[in-house]
Amino acid sequence: MIGDYLGNASRPLTEEELPTGFYRFTRRSFMDQEKYVQGLVYVFRKDGNAFLKGFEAKAAMRQQGLSSDLRNREFRGAFLRQEDGFAILVSRHNATTFSFNYLARVPTFENNFWVGYVTRPVRENVAGRRVERLVYEFLGRDMARVLPAARTAGFCSADDLVQYHRQLLKPGEAFA
Repeated sequence: MIGDYLGNASRPLTEEELPTGFYRFTRRSFMDQEKYVQGLVYVFRKDGNAFLKGFEAKAAMRQQGLSSDLRNREFRGAFLRQEDGFAILVSRHNATTFSFNYLARVPTFENNFWVGYVTRPVRENVAGRRVERLVYEFLGRDMARVLPAARTAGFCSADDLVQYHRQLLKPGEAFA
């Protein structure tokens, strides 16, 4: 029905463009501009298409007054190719929350960083911001890298961020 309108977006992302494995992500909190959110997602493929799965940190859920059971914490997403990167549509079960993410690769020595933004579709008068910068770092499947990243999931200050994440997120600089 919409294939002709999606064009290249409907073509699957290759392993070279988006490797399968774990990614650390970081963004500023939508609700508290002094806090940042760190988390971990797993990117995988099914029938040639790329998807992600992740869980909100328990502490982050409790801090927002939400149930921290596994079903409430889980989110999933689907990737769509863009001209110079990709978009991700991410949601919790039954679309209780939804976000749109856009990321493009950042040239680095290991070629393992993407930067862009995340938006949350809420009314203008709802508390908090609706758009924030976003960083993804490919960690692969090496548990020696993945587990320490998983342990830092949740809210933190800018000073607690990985140096390069902080540089890409540009704390103190307005998103344009």
